Amino acid sequence: MTETLAPAAPPRSALTQEVLDLYGRHVIANYGRLPLVVVRGRGAEFWDAEGRRYLDMFPGWAVSGLGHCPPRVVEAIRNQAERLIHMDNTFYNEAQARLAERISTTSFGGKCFFCNSGAEAIEAALKLSRRYLVEKKKYKFVTFEGGFHGRTFGALTATAQPKYQEGFGPLVPGFVYCKFNDVAGLRSAVDGETAAILVEPIQGEGGIRPASLEFLTAARDLADKHGCLLIFDEVQTGCGRTGKWFGYQHYDIVPDIMTLAKSVGGGTPLGVMVAKSEIAAALVPGTHAATYGGNPLVCAAGVAVFETIEQDGLLENSRVMGEYARGLLEEVKKEFPAIVSEVRGVGLMLAAELTHEGKPLVARCLEHGLRINVTHDTVIRFMPPMIVTREQLDEAVTILRKSMREVWG
Repeated sequence: MTETLAPAAPPRSALTQEVLDLYGRHVIANYGRLPLVVVRGRGAEFWDAEGRRYLDMFPGWAVSGLGHCPPRVVEAIRNQAERLIHMDNTFYNEAQARLAERISTTSFGGKCFFCNSGAEAIEAALKLSRRYLVEKKKYKFVTFEGGFHGRTFGALTATAQPKYQEGFGPLVPGFVYCKFNDVAGLRSAVDGETAAILVEPIQGEGGIRPASLEFLTAARDLADKHGCLLIFDEVQTGCGRTGKWFGYQHYDIVPDIMTLAKSVGGGTPLGVMVAKSEIAAALVPGTHAATYGGNPLVCAAGVAVFETIEQDGLLENSRVMGEYARGLLEEVKKEFPAIVSEVRGVGLMLAAELTHEGKPLVARCLEHGLRINVTHDTVIRFMPPMIVTREQLDEAVTILRKSMREVWG
């Protein structure tokens, strides 16, 4: 294994040093931050305080599905901010109604509850499931190893990964864990006390692992058989990244409840729980709420997200560019067969499984101006924005190849 010298880092600007000092004094250090201050973003690129450009193939931790500062979203926020930034849910607001309509008509016709994050959307889905089935005394939740659903207590308990739960016990009772894509295990876990099965159609943090059709079909059948609900966590798969509006549409299996966040807000903090109308009716006034939920500003941004995807043909671009990106990654696998063991994913939600620990590669790519991500130590997540071009994908993979040669020879 050969390692060459990394490119020399530019000297820190006064702004970078000032911001790092302020963080050190005033911000809790619960994130593993890199010493880089981002000052501007546009599309698939961002720039730091030293003026250096980065090609972003994991924008906003997959939040910026349309890239940084998408023009229609920027304009919608500007226009809405001039009229009404916030109004509580004592009243109605137009932007929330328009966004609910968009989500409902592009999915399964359900009703929306608005909140501020994916974890909050999961919490709402868990509460609704128990509330809807309270008279039948159903309270258990079946979730899956490798899944990730958030950091609040309910969502954390649903996340069947001990590394995230360590130090936070006791957790919420009533959760049963199964292996992902294990039909037999799922069948043995669901019983008459099960309130819901919670699953990602494609595990995101778990390593871009698509569910099998057999597995999701079994989940739907078991939910129907036992009178429990099927919840799809579409926080990462929702709003076009996979080439369809929602991940479940690749399987033609409709959930009872769906959770959204990340891309739905175009970069703003927006979470949504969507439920079939008869189930949603269980959340009567006083049962659940979110003070900022459905804020006019973020909902206006969300409407602009849907308009942009429709008017710019971004579902098709996600499919075409996803196929192109996957082909490029397959070529990388051929060049480095001892390092890349598998390429997988759907649309622009892709992964390269490595035989080596991936952090050195991610760090070297960043030094060369490419941002990617590693999860589960050895899985490179490659999740470009839906507006990505062939030229940008070519540039990204050229940097990836160069970095792999430098790190591993």
